[in-house]
Amino acid sequence: MTIVLAFGTFDLLHPGHLSYLKQAREQGDKLIVIIATDANVKKIKGKKPVNNQAHRKELVKALKIVDDAFIGEEEDMIKSVEKVKPDVVVLGYDQQPVNIELQKTFDEKRIKAKIFRAKPFNEKQFKSSKIKKKVVDSHENHHK
Repeated sequence: MTIVLAFGTFDLLHPGHLSYLKQAREQGDKLIVIIATDANVKKIKGKKPVNNQAHRKELVKALKIVDDAFIGEEEDMIKSVEKVKPDVVVLGYDQQPVNIELQKTFDEKRIKAKIFRAKPFNEKQFKSSKIKKKVVDSHENHHK
């Protein structure tokens, strides 16, 4: 059985997220998703997610293509990889780290997982930051 691991914030689920998870699922038999903690989202993106980590995890876990979902480690994403022991790690097209850096870390920690970079899905329309901006702009215009 090939275990696939995907990571993400998954705030305001949209077709881009679904495309990413479908591409991840195609890489193996079992898809496990690690949800970024609220603190890590704030650290990486500069602001808190709209939905908290427990809510985001439940939404992702409810998707048919996802076998299980967990909230990630606060300090070190590699700990999540070591716990799951995946055969493949799938990164979104816009996710850091760069494959080469991650591969180096995997080699140092003797993690055998292959790294697969998902392709974007209409990223001009379906990118969380753009969707949030549209929602905020629409809300502000509605209340003027």
